[in-house]
Amino acid sequence: MAIQLKTKIPGPKSIALMNRRVASVARGPFHTTPIFVERAKGAFLEDVDGNQLLDFASGIGVVNVGHVHKKVAQAIHEQADQLLHASFNVTAYEGYIELAEKLNNAAPGKFKKKSFLANSGAEAVENAIKIARAYTGRNAVICFEHAFHGRTFMAMSLTYKEKPYRAGFGTLNSDIHRAPFPYRYRWPTGSDEKKVSQECFAKFKSLVESLPAKPAAVIIEPVLGEGGFVPAPKEFLKLLQNYCESEKIISIADEIQSGFGRTGTLFACEQLGFEPDLIISAKGMGGGLPISAVTGRAEVMDGPSEGGIGGTFGGNPLSCAAALAVFEILEQDGLLDHAKNLGDLLTKKLAGLQEKFSCIGDVRGLGPMQGIEFVKDRNSKEAYPELAKSLVKFCYEHGLVIMTSGSLGNIVRLLMPLTITPQELDEGLKILENGIETLK
Repeated sequence: MAIQLKTKIPGPKSIALMNRRVASVARGPFHTTPIFVERAKGAFLEDVDGNQLLDFASGIGVVNVGHVHKKVAQAIHEQADQLLHASFNVTAYEGYIELAEKLNNAAPGKFKKKSFLANSGAEAVENAIKIARAYTGRNAVICFEHAFHGRTFMAMSLTYKEKPYRAGFGTLNSDIHRAPFPYRYRWPTGSDEKKVSQECFAKFKSLVESLPAKPAAVIIEPVLGEGGFVPAPKEFLKLLQNYCESEKIISIADEIQSGFGRTGTLFACEQLGFEPDLIISAKGMGGGLPISAVTGRAEVMDGPSEGGIGGTFGGNPLSCAAALAVFEILEQDGLLDHAKNLGDLLTKKLAGLQEKFSCIGDVRGLGPMQGIEFVKDRNSKEAYPELAKSLVKFCYEHGLVIMTSGSLGNIVRLLMPLTITPQELDEGLKILENGIETLK
């Protein structure tokens, strides 16, 4: 399969559908592109006008195993013939238990674990905070600058960016406290990993010790997602983990976007030497179906009383079947090794682009989860969101779907399906390079 553009994008059918969308759908949901997709396979999308585009967004990091992977589709079809819904809270079923067992065995940490299944990343974040509060009997939660944890009220309160995520929605949840994130490229005293880690941790510790009571939990993305694809330094995470353990504070890793192979390992924590008390999964876990999980120390997970956490649809049989197929693909089909190779290729290619274009201030990430930060000047590091936004438009008009990110809107994040071939990756990166050359 290859990029094939039959009409100018957006085509007439997409334009007609967008008019219907504006008339009938609330304005709140955003659109990165004006494209309406009809079908997808592997790393490609086909829109309603017959255009075939490479997908470097993966439905915001969901289809890590590729669009409509045959094993995922087969698992869904087989499950659909047997059981669509029962609600685990009423009549239980094996798929939920089997997936929990898989998560418990796969999550970092040499301690007994249990899991809880929900529907979305935000719902899992909400429940992780509830679990931590129930176990500790404390309320305060520490989160970080540039974080994105979701759109429900607790998750939105933990999220950093004011517009569009928090603006206009009223009073946020109380007892939420925000610490600096060790964002090396923009750290005020330099980018040395050890120095940044120690200085950032000192600020974190000072914040915690200024509170009237010890916090229940600390929640962090090992790799910032919406915040700009910034990996936390190993040194910082080590300091954070040791402090949380000594102070009996629950550490929570939000791996909603960085999990399930996105960084070349099942969880980014594996590469960063971080063993949190709780780890949150979603997005890539379901291969395209909605499912999320909180996995962690058994005694902490059992903090809420029976009936204290749950939901009608959490761990739906179809979603569990899809997630179990994703586990099989990652564990048995060599996809994680392929993802590591993709990461090496991508790192090399982006380093070349950074050397060629002065508007690229930084490239970083883990494996095939990479971000490109655009600046107007490398010395001042003034953000260049206009270029990032224009590049998204150039790319989809030439057959490539990408997304921006970052608190300043100046970062392009690359989230191609992990099944993409090196040739397809190169084809997409050529469009990206042509766009930067044209727009810089």
